[in-house]
Amino acid sequence: MLDITLFRENPSIIKENLRKKFQDHKIQMVDEIIELDTEYRATKTRADELRGQRNALSKQIGQLMGQKKPEEAEVVKQQVQELAKELLENEEKEGPLFDKIQVLVKQIPNIIADDVPIGKDDSENVELYRVGEIIEKDFEVPYHVDIMESFGGIDLESARKTSGHGFYYLQKDIARLHSAVTAYARDFMIDRDYDYVIPPFMIREAVVSGVMSFQEMNDMMYKIEGEDLYLIGTSEHSMIGKYIDTILDEKELPHRLTSYSPCFRKEVGAHGIEERGVYRIHQFEKQEMVIVCKPEESKVLFEELIQNSVDFFKSLEIPIRVLESCSGDLADLKHKGVDIEAYSPRQKTFFEVGSCSNLTDAQARRLKIRVNTEAGRVYAHTLNNTVVAPPRMLIAFLENNLQADGAVHIPEPLRPYMGFKEKIEKIK
Repeated sequence: MLDITLFRENPSIIKENLRKKFQDHKIQMVDEIIELDTEYRATKTRADELRGQRNALSKQIGQLMGQKKPEEAEVVKQQVQELAKELLENEEKEGPLFDKIQVLVKQIPNIIADDVPIGKDDSENVELYRVGEIIEKDFEVPYHVDIMESFGGIDLESARKTSGHGFYYLQKDIARLHSAVTAYARDFMIDRDYDYVIPPFMIREAVVSGVMSFQEMNDMMYKIEGEDLYLIGTSEHSMIGKYIDTILDEKELPHRLTSYSPCFRKEVGAHGIEERGVYRIHQFEKQEMVIVCKPEESKVLFEELIQNSVDFFKSLEIPIRVLESCSGDLADLKHKGVDIEAYSPRQKTFFEVGSCSNLTDAQARRLKIRVNTEAGRVYAHTLNNTVVAPPRMLIAFLENNLQADGAVHIPEPLRPYMGFKEKIEKIK
């Protein structure tokens, strides 16, 4: 959420940002916000004036009564009543005006970084660099579900009966591999001095609306019927919500956190749910990294988060590339973002396995997360990045580590979590 001062003093910056994000239809909203804010401030100023006059007259009534001048006091009482009537009218306008401004301001996207590439959608994201050696297989790589089934590791049919499309049963060594990857990711981040947290998996609407836009909430979140609770789509939601309405000491920042959670998503939109596969699903698990920091720290810490992802996938011998999100692909609250994509030997291309975001103070303003500094109180900056999100990440893992005989090689860092197995083998 943008500072209302920016609307008052530099609306042209906001309008240009909307053009860069191809949201020209919201430009008229900027003018509407400015008009409403002008009316709101005038209403509030008049209400404050009336309160001051009422207090002064009330004091005068007391003085007149003390001087035994009841008739004069009665005249002043009539003035107070007239002021009270006008004050009530202003107060009845003040609240709804403020609420309407807040609703509109929350629909205006965060100001993107100056170096964000301009583009309409993810097809115009820009590749920054690649890490890891791509080793093409000299045999045909099966579809990931077929690989999992060769180990007796997945049961989609039973999941359709219990839950529908977009769900799965992971079994045997594939289930163990899933747990091994998340455990390794947890320890990988702990070793980098990130505090490990298991957060609530359900959050209130006040938190949901603080961490994402209304459209994202509507497309992603599952609402618990009859309760003010939503299932989280990622642990970032409850991790940032942890700081709602708090004032932090700058000496204690940054807070580096890594969190584990299941994630639940409707996946509404063009991509849809896969009938056979675990790439786009309703339920998955995730190890996340989250940072809360001072405003001047977020640019450097954003690069730290990206490097964490690069090092993690490099340790598992999975080739990746880092893509910078273009303006049209950035979610509304994001200032800057990159996608981490892993190489698929089967498709001979890359696919997304993580997303890193710098949201500057967009979430902090909505949730009132502030920092006491020597220069005064400011809003914190928040950042997040995926460490690993299986089972999607398992697709890249299985394809890249698949051997000609159908076995899957286990990279050395993962072996302690897999009973020190060097490979998992097909069921005979």
